[in-house]
Amino acid sequence: MKPVQPCTISTTVPTSSKQVTFRCCTITAQPIKRSNTTSFDIKAPKNWERLLDPIHHHDLQNPIPYSPVTETTTTTRPFRLGKRWMEYQGIRNWDGLLDPLDDNLRGEILRYGDFVEAAYQSYDFEPSSPTYATCRFTKSTLLDRSGLPETGYRVTKNLRATSGIQLPRWIDRAPSWMATQSSWIGYVAVCQDKEEISRLGRRDVVIAFRGTATCLEWLENLRATLTHLPTDGPKPGLDGSGPMVESGFLSLYTSRSATSQSLQEMIREEIKRLLQTYGDEPLSLTITGHSLGAALATLTAYDIKTNFKRAPLVTVISFGGPRVGNRSFRQKLERQGTKVLRIVNSDDLITKVPGFVIDNNEDDDDVSKKRDVQVGSGLPSWIQKRMEDTQLWAYAEVGRELRLSSRDSPYLKSINVATCHELKTYLHLVNGFVSSTCPFRATAKRVLDHNRREKVKNLKREK
Repeated sequence: MKPVQPCTISTTVPTSSKQVTFRCCTITAQPIKRSNTTSFDIKAPKNWERLLDPIHHHDLQNPIPYSPVTETTTTTRPFRLGKRWMEYQGIRNWDGLLDPLDDNLRGEILRYGDFVEAAYQSYDFEPSSPTYATCRFTKSTLLDRSGLPETGYRVTKNLRATSGIQLPRWIDRAPSWMATQSSWIGYVAVCQDKEEISRLGRRDVVIAFRGTATCLEWLENLRATLTHLPTDGPKPGLDGSGPMVESGFLSLYTSRSATSQSLQEMIREEIKRLLQTYGDEPLSLTITGHSLGAALATLTAYDIKTNFKRAPLVTVISFGGPRVGNRSFRQKLERQGTKVLRIVNSDDLITKVPGFVIDNNEDDDDVSKKRDVQVGSGLPSWIQKRMEDTQLWAYAEVGRELRLSSRDSPYLKSINVATCHELKTYLHLVNGFVSSTCPFRATAKRVLDHNRREKVKNLKREK
């Protein structure tokens, strides 16, 4: 299978017809001639959100019913976490809860997935809209209007991400949506309902991030080499001795504009306020996101634990996230006590990029914790050695992994790059997953019946 071709854009103005290629669409520009009155004749794509939401109900054949909040688990009532809340937040790295998948953990994963879906629903995808790349709803109505009524949470902060890419001068003549530098990326919400706080066993703070939406965010995704995280001490060398993360993700997290704070500054400001307000009571920080949002969630968790010594338990629930950092970054996360649960679709190419994984944590005997080893398989040995020597492409997977597969679902009739990465597919797979030996709830009865028949056959043979 050929690798996905992400968004590409030329920094020069060609004299012949050019194409700006996105992962799920192609936008064709008319021939451009150099002149003082040059203008771009590029139509804004219609239904832009379909680039990020390519799977619809017609892609499922009699799908397992799934709707936000009201139906997230196989149980009829939300489970009362109580004193076990830290276990479900990963304090023991979810040991014994992933295979088979604990029903109560399933409910929590889906609940946080719904918060990410709310970020998608709240975002204005329409390039021709005067409010493009902003949140369509007010903070007080965001959850209700995005399909999450009665969660017990209240949105306290809107979050924006800014690209640090320096654009060429000719971009001023392009449609404004192509050069949108800062855009709404997610929100912070705090559980305020007393009954929900009692059920959860603590007050929960959620930070939810959407995935890639703007052209500049696509371009940041392409900046795939590792770069060192800012540090107060001496700057490490290129041998990978210090924590390194993907350049584009770090740019979106730390860049600011003349009119907007950086995402990092917004989060630090809000977390400081929340810790001052609720720091004396049981508190958790749950950071969740899909795709680019999953990467930003991991960076956010690292930043919070690095800068707030009194930070409570910080948990990341990521869906379809790309790789974020190197081995040193992973080790730092683990020493901080940050808990990361990565929901991965084996058929999703995005989870296999960027770079190569050269560290599979071989000291770990638990098969479910081991990382894939992908040292540029198929590439010439000198290229592989060059990558390992420079460490600029040597990534390491973080946290625990819940691995699913679109091929295990009897309801998905089409398996392609777009649908395998879509958030709705992830929620569908989590909702149906049972265990590695019985991968989907719809097939559970069939598997059990088969095993029962095999046992009967064996008993007859023994007689």
